[in-house]
Amino acid sequence: MNILSALNISKAYSEEILLNKVSLGIDEGEKLGLIGVNGTGKSTLLKIIAGVETYSTGKIIKTNGLSIEYLTQNQLLDGKSAVLEQIFKGDSQVMKLLREYEEALSLLNKSPEDKILQKKVILLTQKIDNMKAWSIESEAKTILTKLGVTDFDSKISSLSGGQKKRIALASALIAPTDLLILDEPTNQLDNDTIDWLEKYLNNRSGALLMVTHDRYFLQRICTRIIEIEKGSLYNYQANYEQYLALKAQREENEIASERKRRSIYRKELEWIKRGARARSTKQKARIERFDMLKESKLDQSNNDLDINVGSRRLGKKIIELIHVDKGYHGITIINQFSYNFDRNDRIGIIGPNGSGKSTLLNLIAKRVTPDKGVIDIGETIKIGFFMQENDEMNHELTVIDYIKEQAEFLKTKDGLVSASKMLERFLFPTDTHWKLIAKLSGGEKRRLYLLKILMSSPNVILLDEPTNDLDIQTLTILESYLNEFSGVVITVSHDRYFLDRVTKKIFVFDGNKNIKQFQGNYSDYYESKQLENNISKSMNKEKVVKTTVKEHNKKNKSLKFTFNEQREFESIDDLVESLEEKVSKVNNEVQKVASDFTLLQEKLAKKEKLDKLLSQALERWEYLYELAKAIKDQKKEK
Repeated sequence: MNILSALNISKAYSEEILLNKVSLGIDEGEKLGLIGVNGTGKSTLLKIIAGVETYSTGKIIKTNGLSIEYLTQNQLLDGKSAVLEQIFKGDSQVMKLLREYEEALSLLNKSPEDKILQKKVILLTQKIDNMKAWSIESEAKTILTKLGVTDFDSKISSLSGGQKKRIALASALIAPTDLLILDEPTNQLDNDTIDWLEKYLNNRSGALLMVTHDRYFLQRICTRIIEIEKGSLYNYQANYEQYLALKAQREENEIASERKRRSIYRKELEWIKRGARARSTKQKARIERFDMLKESKLDQSNNDLDINVGSRRLGKKIIELIHVDKGYHGITIINQFSYNFDRNDRIGIIGPNGSGKSTLLNLIAKRVTPDKGVIDIGETIKIGFFMQENDEMNHELTVIDYIKEQAEFLKTKDGLVSASKMLERFLFPTDTHWKLIAKLSGGEKRRLYLLKILMSSPNVILLDEPTNDLDIQTLTILESYLNEFSGVVITVSHDRYFLDRVTKKIFVFDGNKNIKQFQGNYSDYYESKQLENNISKSMNKEKVVKTTVKEHNKKNKSLKFTFNEQREFESIDDLVESLEEKVSKVNNEVQKVASDFTLLQEKLAKKEKLDKLLSQALERWEYLYELAKAIKDQKKEK
């Protein structure tokens, strides 16, 4: 059922048209991903649908009573509120009721004989039960904990920017709503938290509309991709991987149509030149068709970001860290870390927020000094540091002047290229070169900042959360550039797709001053971690069985199955075999319907459920057979 329709929506800023009569429908429960180059109007469209931004033309139609929750990139929070108060928007009935109950209970503890207080506590308890406030508060605390926020009474003003972002996200998630709108929800979240959020949103029943650069996130959550390009919306009933194929097909069709249009146009132009006159109805209609052909030209202006920047020669010595310590306020976060960087290093750094990832980059860049140890940097090294915050940008400068601060010309594989041409390659058309930086979108500023870093021709590139606020197109080209870059790349990132494309080694910060090294990209590391967890679980199960045997022996009781366990043990083989057959069958079905995206989605969803059931059955099978073996061994001993 359709819950919201945006019809023929247009939006412009001054002379710049962001949205040109675009239409979008959202159905109950569906999950949409909105993508596009920075500055094309993604966040603006979210604001329009959320009702916090006006539009020039068109209309928004909503179902009666539709509730919408909107998470912006920069959520304004009340600094005076405590964390839980902010989650419940401060004046929530739930929050007031819980606080009133706590106060009454506190008073009753001091005066347990007070009949009025006793009655008040009973009445408040009944109200809380009726509103299910206990479960709402519990869910809020669970979500906050999963997002890394554990002090529920802290004042918002005392928290870091990342913590505020997570509190704003928790507030959006806890709200019962028909349509959840999220603008870059994974920014400033670590990999484990993103994994949790992914599962949470997949299990959530309401509709979801979000902007995100995280391609694995799009792939695993969204069932429809909406792309904004040059003021128009393109709709793909597909996940991210399928969208890529469908977009390529659309562009090929458009190019073929443009070739056909040009061919007809040339013929009609020759007819016009021969002196056509609109004397008859047929000739008049033909001239009108010629005018329409002329106006319907496909806009094939370059929209491909091109990074083709040279780098300096690397000497024998790169960068060496020897027994480096670093801490803040008496707390050590990097302890006795040593590493000698190689010229072919492609290193991804992951770990919980606050564990020291950015600190390591700042140490290498000599923006901070180590408490102990040595950082030895080779004479030929030129470091380009793309930091999380680009606060040093002078917003009063024009786009072209900002780049010219670094260099007027740049040596590339194609020879010397002017600053103006480099801007065009970075999707800044000529008419934007004299635009003030203050008037750029957040993503455009990040792209401009990236260009300036690369124009310094570094041979060591440090990237601190580079995927924050960069659009997917820019990220794709950046990944290709880094793969061909003849220097060292060290990146802190929570973007699993980016890490898989760029890195060959992972540094894992565990939050306890330890930095573990893993050879491979993020997926390799994740699979290894999952294997370790499975082995650990298996060992724990064996431990449980041994403990059960030990406890029974203590009580001089025979180890045996319960009635239900005996029945389960007798049928578990058949259950596992049946599920394996079903998984095999659905795998074949998936291959057969690969071209039908709607049917493919149904089959993949079915496969996911069966895989989960099979995994659970295999775990249970392992436990029952371990227990059966223990029972058999016990009988032998007797």
